[in-house]
Amino acid sequence: MAVKIRLARHGKKGAPIYHIVAADSRAPRDGKFIEKLGVYNPNTNPATIDLKFDRALDWLLKGAQPTDTCRAILSYKGVLYKKHLLGGVAKGAFSETDAEAKFNKWLGEKESKIAAKVNKLATDAKNAEKAALAAETKVKEERAAAIAAKAAAAAAEATEAEVEEPATESAE
Repeated sequence: MAVKIRLARHGKKGAPIYHIVAADSRAPRDGKFIEKLGVYNPNTNPATIDLKFDRALDWLLKGAQPTDTCRAILSYKGVLYKKHLLGGVAKGAFSETDAEAKFNKWLGEKESKIAAKVNKLATDAKNAEKAALAAETKVKEERAAAIAAKAAAAAAEATEAEVEEPATESAE
């Protein structure tokens, strides 16, 4: 039986959420699967990935083949890198402690990149909100100035009309 690590679509129309599953390659996309390995939600920014790291690694070591999208997800979470390091340990290229140190270093860098992206998105959202508020304030001030000018013109016309009325009455 050929096992694939792939996505099974769930969620509502236009807002998909995917389950990451290990399934027989002959089974339908959303059909029977062997084990659920996690959840992938592409609707958030950055995408939310909840993965059972050890189980995914175990399936890869057993020979399961990930699809292209699942390969990207597993790479993003570090499962493929961990598999690569374990292969190096098996060949005797370096020790298990060295592999763990390399993986932890990589994981720390990855988490800092993700945190930087989240912070950047938050500051961009705040800046966009401030810019929208400034534009709205500018429009409000322009409207107030236009209304004030219109009111001043109306008041000027009213005073002109009052000044002209006595002159026309005295002429009669």
